[in-house]
Amino acid sequence: MEQTRRRWLQSAGAVLTSVALAGCSGSDSDDPTETESADDGESGGTSDGESSEDTSEDASGSFDATDVAVISEWNAIRTRLRDPVILGHAEEYGAGAAVVGDIFERFETASGEYNAHEMLEETSDEHYEGFEAGLGDLRETLEAEDLDGAHEAMHTADKHLRQAQATVADKTTVKRLSMLVMGAHVEDAALLLEAGDEADAEHELSKIGDKFEEKHYDMVAEADAEAADGFIDATDRAASNAGSDTEAAIAAAHEVFGAAAQGIHALAEDSVAGAAHMAALQARGWDGMALARVGGPSRSYAHAAALNEYRARAQDAMWLFEGGNEAAAGEFVQRALESFETARAHDALEEADHEAYEGFEGGLEQLGEAIENGDGEAVAEATVAVEDAVRSGIDALAAGHGPALLEAGYTKARIEDAHERYRLGDSERAAEIAQAVFADFEADAGGFHETLEETDEGLYDAFEHDHLEGLIESFQAGDDEAVTEHVEGIRETLLTFETELGSPAAVSGVESGYVTARLRDAVVLDRLDATERAETVSTDAFGYFEAGAGGFHEAIEEANHETYEAFEGAVETLQGSLGDEGTTDAVESVTGHATDASYAVVEAGGGGAGGASFVSDVFAHFEGAAVHELLEEADHETYEAFEGALETYIDALESGEGSQEAASTYADATLKGQFAVAGAVEDAPVEATGGSSDEDDSTSDLEGGPNVVEGVPDEADHVVDMTAVAFEPEELTISQGETVAWTFAGGEPHSVTAYEDEIPEEAAYWASGGFESESAAREGWEAGKGAVQEGQAYVRTFETAGTHEYLCIPHEAAGMVGAVVVEA
Repeated sequence: MEQTRRRWLQSAGAVLTSVALAGCSGSDSDDPTETESADDGESGGTSDGESSEDTSEDASGSFDATDVAVISEWNAIRTRLRDPVILGHAEEYGAGAAVVGDIFERFETASGEYNAHEMLEETSDEHYEGFEAGLGDLRETLEAEDLDGAHEAMHTADKHLRQAQATVADKTTVKRLSMLVMGAHVEDAALLLEAGDEADAEHELSKIGDKFEEKHYDMVAEADAEAADGFIDATDRAASNAGSDTEAAIAAAHEVFGAAAQGIHALAEDSVAGAAHMAALQARGWDGMALARVGGPSRSYAHAAALNEYRARAQDAMWLFEGGNEAAAGEFVQRALESFETARAHDALEEADHEAYEGFEGGLEQLGEAIENGDGEAVAEATVAVEDAVRSGIDALAAGHGPALLEAGYTKARIEDAHERYRLGDSERAAEIAQAVFADFEADAGGFHETLEETDEGLYDAFEHDHLEGLIESFQAGDDEAVTEHVEGIRETLLTFETELGSPAAVSGVESGYVTARLRDAVVLDRLDATERAETVSTDAFGYFEAGAGGFHEAIEEANHETYEAFEGAVETLQGSLGDEGTTDAVESVTGHATDASYAVVEAGGGGAGGASFVSDVFAHFEGAAVHELLEEADHETYEAFEGALETYIDALESGEGSQEAASTYADATLKGQFAVAGAVEDAPVEATGGSSDEDDSTSDLEGGPNVVEGVPDEADHVVDMTAVAFEPEELTISQGETVAWTFAGGEPHSVTAYEDEIPEEAAYWASGGFESESAAREGWEAGKGAVQEGQAYVRTFETAGTHEYLCIPHEAAGMVGAVVVEA
C-alpha cells in the first residue's frame, strides 16, 4: 500500500508535538509518564528512572501470570472509558453518564483476590484515588453536557490506569497495550457511524490514524509490517468512507481492530498478547451496550412521550366537563399546567418548536378559562388546540417512527375513552370520538396511517377496516358485544404494531402513557360517580402492566428497580383512593412515576439491532483470531463458557431483552478467559458463568458503630438503598420526627456521613459510626469505623427541620451524595 501520510511525515521532517490530539484518541499515550515532569518520582515501573523517550530496553516481557491478567483488565477498563465520551459525541449525555455509573459499579463490586479494584488500590493509592476521581468527574461533566470536560476527565482516569500498569509491568508493555486500546477505539468511532454521526466519526478516525503514525507505527512495523500497514490502510479507508459509505467504513474499522490484535501477538509473548486480546474483546462487548443506547430512542423521544400524555389529560378534562363535574375538570387542567412548568419536556419543547410550546401552554390556559366560564364550544376548541400543539411538538422532538408510535398510543387511549363513554350510556358521543380518531388516521396525523400500512398491511387492514370502522357502526347500533370485540381488537392490533416497529425502549414510551391514561380514566369515572367501574378499570390497567405492556414492565424493572417499585406503589395508592378525595393527588403521583419510568428506560437503552451486529463481529473475529486457539488450549471449560456467553449476549441484543445482564455475564466470562490465557485460571476473580469465585474478606476488619444495626428496624418510616455508587432515592422528603434507615443494597461497604456545613445550624452532627464532626467521621473511616455492610442499616430519627446533605466517604468521588429534606 501507499503510506502517504507516513512518507509525508518522513520527507517533510514534520515534528508532532506530544500534546494530545483532539478527540478520544488523544489519551492513547504510549508513555505512562509523559504528562508528568521527569523528576516526579514515576519511573514507569523501572528502577533507573529513564526518560520517557527511552522505552526500548525496560521490558523483561515476562511477568507473573496474575499481574498479566490484572493489567489486561485495567486495559479493558481503559478501553471502555472511551464509550461514555463517544455517547457524548452522539449527544446522548444521559446514556454516557449511565455508562460511567456502570463502569464504576463493576469496578467497585469486583471481588476475589486479584480483582481490578483491590489490585489498583494495593498498587498505588495515588492512582487508585486519581482513577476514581476521574470517573466521578467524567460522570459530572457528561451530566452537565460538557464534552470538553468529559474528554479531560477521561484522560485523567486513563492516565492513572496507564501509570498503574507501568508500575506492575514496564513502559514497553504499556506502550503495546496502549496500541491495542487505540485499535479498539476505532470500533468506538464506528459506533458513531452506526448512530449516524458521520462528521464526528470521520474526525475521530483521522485523529486515530495520525496518532498511530506518531506513536506506534515503527514499533508494530518492526515486529509485523503487515499489521502496521494494515492498521494504516484500514483506518484511511474507514475515514474516507465515513461520509459516503457507512457499511464500508464500519467494515474497515473492524479490519483496524484485527490489525491491532495481529500486532499485539507479534509484539508480546502469548500470555501477555492473549490476555490483552481477551480484554479488548471484553471492551468490544461493552460497545454493544453503548450502541444499544445510541441506537435506541433518544432523550428527545422521552420528552415527546412525556408530552404525549398531556393531550390525553386535556381530553379527560373535557370528559369531566361534559359529564357535569366542572370543578374536577378545572383541577385537571390546573394540575397539568403546574406539572408542565417543572417537567423535563418543558425546556425541550420550547427549544425544539417555540410555536408549538406557546400553542400548547396557551391551549391549556384557554381550556381552563373555558371550563371556568362553562363554555362548551370553547372547551372543545381549546382541547383541539392542545392536541394540535402536542402533535407538532412531538414531530419536532421525536425522530424516525417516533411520532407514529406515539400517535398509536394516543389512538388507543382515545378509543378507550370512547368505550367508557359508551358504557356510561352516551353512545352518540362515543361514536363521535371514534369518528374523530378515524379522521385523524385518514389525515395521516403523526405519520401513523402511512407507517402502519408500510409496517404491516395485515395490521393496517385489521385496524382500519375490521375494527375501527366496525366500532363506529357498533357504537351507533348499540351492539355491546361487538363494541367490546372491536375495542379489544384495536388494543391488540396496535400493540402488535408498536412491538413490530419499535425497540423495547420506544414501546415503553408509548405504553407508559397508555397505562397512565387508563388509570386516569379510572379517576375520571370515580369523579363521575362511577366508582365501581373505576375500580375495574384501575385493576385491568394494572393487570395489563403486570402482563408485560409490550415489554414496558420488564424494561423498567431492569432499567431502574426503584422507579419500578415506586410506580407500582403509586398505582396501589391510587386504587386505594378511589371513592375518596385523594384521587387527583394519587393520579398525579402515578403520572410522575410513569414519566420517570419512561425516561429511565430510554436512558438505559433499548435499541439492540446495531449492538447485536457489532457483537456478532466480535464472534466472527474471535473464530479466526490467534487468541481462539490460545484460550481453547489454556482451559477448554473457560473457552466453552466464553463462546456460550457471547452467543447468549448476541441473542439478548437482538431480542432487546436481558441485554444488561447478558453483557455482564459475557464480561465475566471474558475476564476468566484473560486469566486463563495468562496462565492463572484458578486465580480468576469470577467463575466462567459470571459469579464471584471467592468472597472478599477484606471488609472483615470494618466496624459500624452504635447506630449501625442488623437488618432494617420496623420503626423506620423511610428506607434509602445504598447501591454500588448511589443513594436511592438521592433526595428524600420526610416529616419532622420520622426515622430513616439507610440499608446496604450493593457494592463495597458504605458510610452515611453528613456534610457538617450542609445541615441546619441547630442540628446535631450525624454520621454512621456516631461521630461528632465530619473530620472525625472521615478519620474514623480511615480507621475502619462507620461502615455499613451487607445485611446492615444505619438508622437516624430527624428532629430538626431543614435540608440535611450527606455523602458516602469511599464513593464520594463517584458522586454518591444525598439529601434529606425535613419538613416541620
